[in-house]
Amino acid sequence: MSSNFFIKKKENPKFSKKGNNSTVSKRKSDGVSGGNSKGRAKKPNSKYNEEISSDSEAESPAVHKKRQANEEHEYDETPQEKKLRLAKHYLDQLRDEEEKKAEEEAFETDLVAGRLQDEVLEQKGKLQRLIAKDLMPPDASEIRLLRGHKLPVTCLVITPDDKCIFSAAKDCSIIKWDVESGKKLHTIAGGRKGTEDRHVGHTAHVLCMAISSDGKYLATGDMNKLIMIWEAETCTHLYKFTGHRGPVSGLSFRKGTHDLYSASHDRSVKVWNVDENAYVETLFGHQDVITGLDSLSRERCVSAGGRDRTVRVWKIAEESQLVFHGHEGSIDCIQLINEEHMITGADDGSVSLWSVNKKKPLSTVKQAHGCHGDAGLEQPHWVASVAALQNSDTVASGASGCSHNSKVQLWKCGQGFRGLQPLFSVPVTGFVNSLKFSSSGQFLVAGVGQEHRLGRWWRLKEAKNGLYVIPLKRKSPQQEEDKTAE
Repeated sequence: MSSNFFIKKKENPKFSKKGNNSTVSKRKSDGVSGGNSKGRAKKPNSKYNEEISSDSEAESPAVHKKRQANEEHEYDETPQEKKLRLAKHYLDQLRDEEEKKAEEEAFETDLVAGRLQDEVLEQKGKLQRLIAKDLMPPDASEIRLLRGHKLPVTCLVITPDDKCIFSAAKDCSIIKWDVESGKKLHTIAGGRKGTEDRHVGHTAHVLCMAISSDGKYLATGDMNKLIMIWEAETCTHLYKFTGHRGPVSGLSFRKGTHDLYSASHDRSVKVWNVDENAYVETLFGHQDVITGLDSLSRERCVSAGGRDRTVRVWKIAEESQLVFHGHEGSIDCIQLINEEHMITGADDGSVSLWSVNKKKPLSTVKQAHGCHGDAGLEQPHWVASVAALQNSDTVASGASGCSHNSKVQLWKCGQGFRGLQPLFSVPVTGFVNSLKFSSSGQFLVAGVGQEHRLGRWWRLKEAKNGLYVIPLKRKSPQQEEDKTAE
C-alpha cells in the first residue's frame, strides 16, 4: 500500500489556486502539471479550495455551511442564552453566599453556645481554663520596676481593660500608671495627719483598694477607718464612707454591680451601694481582725479572719455564713479563683486551696516559700499575698520575711483543685504586700515594699518600694513539639 494518501492524477488547471505558492510547489514536486505551458490559470472556484484528509470524507458545500453555522452558533450566544448563563452564574453566587453565611452563623452560634456554656460553668464554679502548662518564666530583663511611692506599696488593682494600674502606699498616696509606657498618669497625694478636713485624699496608710468590673469606680480604705470612692477615669473624689471602727483592711466590688463589700479590723463586714452613696448592712462573725476580703458575681463574699484562723463565706441574701478551718497560723490573705474555689496564705508559711462546699482545705502546701534562720531555728517565710487568674488553673503567692530572698511563686492547680504544683518563681527584693493578675493573663503585678503592709516588724533597707510588672510568657507550638520530642 502506498504511504501517500492522496490520489495522484492529472488535474485540471481550474483546480489550481492562484497565488497559493506552497500548494503549487508541493504539487510540482509531486510531478503534477499546474496548467498550460504559458502558466495561465483560470480563476479558481472557492468551493473546490479544500484539502481533504484521509480520515474524513468530502463535504458538500451544504454540509460545510451547516457545520460552519453550528460552530458560529457554539461561540456566538443569543441574547436568551446569555441571559440564561448570567442567571445561572447569579444563582451560583447566591448559593455560595448562602452557604458562607450559614457557615458563619453556625460558627457564631458555636461561639455563643461556648460563651453560654462558659458562663454556666463559671456560675457553678466549674470553669477551669488550663493555661498553667503553657507558662514560661520571664527573663530578668523583661521584668519592669515602676517607682513612684516614697514608702512601701501596700495594695494595687489593675483596670478591667488591662491598660492601667492603681497603687497605694504607706505614704498615703495613690498613683495611676499606664501599663504600656510605665509612666504615671495621675497622682493623688497623701496628706498629713490632722488635715482631713481640707485635704482631698488619704491622711493615713492606705491598706486596700478595689475597682468595679466596669472600671467606673475606685474604692480605697485606710488606717483612719475611712473608705473613699473615686471616679477611676479622672481620679476625681466622689464620696467618703464612714462607719467602721477600725482600719479598713479589705475591699471588693461585686462583679457586674456597684455593690461594695468592706472588711475591717473591727471584725465586721459592711455592704455599701456606691451608686446611691448608701450604707446597706453590717455582718458579724469573726473573732479577730479581718485581714482580707474578696468577691465575684454571686451575692456573697469571702474573708480571712487573721488569728481566729478561719475563712468565712458570707451569704448576703440569706444572712448566713459558712466557717472553714485549716491553717495553723494567722490567715493573712485570700482570693477567689472562681465561684466555688479560693486560695489563702498564712504566716505559718502555708498556701491552701479550698472549696466552698468543704470545711477543710482541698490541698495545703506547707513552707511554700521555704524557711529562713539559723540551723535548728528555721522559720517559714510567711505568705503575705495571693492572687488567682480567674477561672483558670493558675495562682500565685508572695512571701515576706526578714530575709531579702523574697519571691513571687506561681502554681498550677491540679484537676479538681486537689493539688498545687510549683511552676516557677520570680525573685524580688522586699515584702510582697499585694499581687494581681491582669484580666487577660498577660502579666502579673507585685506591689513590694521595705515593710509589711500591716506593721514594722522588720525593715529591709535594700528593698525598693514599687511595682514589679512580670510578663507571663507562653510556650510556642514549636517549643511544645520540642518538649514532646524530648
